[in-house]
Amino acid sequence: MSEGEILSVLREFLWGAAMMAMPLLAAALIVGLVIGLLQALTSIQEMTLTFVPKLAVMLIVFFISAGYMSRIIVNLFDTQVLPVIAQN
Repeated sequence: MSEGEILSVLREFLWGAAMMAMPLLAAALIVGLVIGLLQALTSIQEMTLTFVPKLAVMLIVFFISAGYMSRIIVNLFDTQVLPVIAQN
């Protein structure tokens, strides 16, 4: 396996990791913005008010998007790892 092939596989895996993290990060961003706006409007500065809803939403989004994430992992394995194993 040449250096170019290794970098190509690494790039694909990094892109896959970014695609798997995107739903969780988007959910955390949206909930954080909504809670931040509510805190600014009501002048409530409680730290757990941001943490608990964010954690709950991220858990829900994780369970909803678990199938999507597993499809990405299986696709990467089929297209990147198995050809390298079959070559050797």
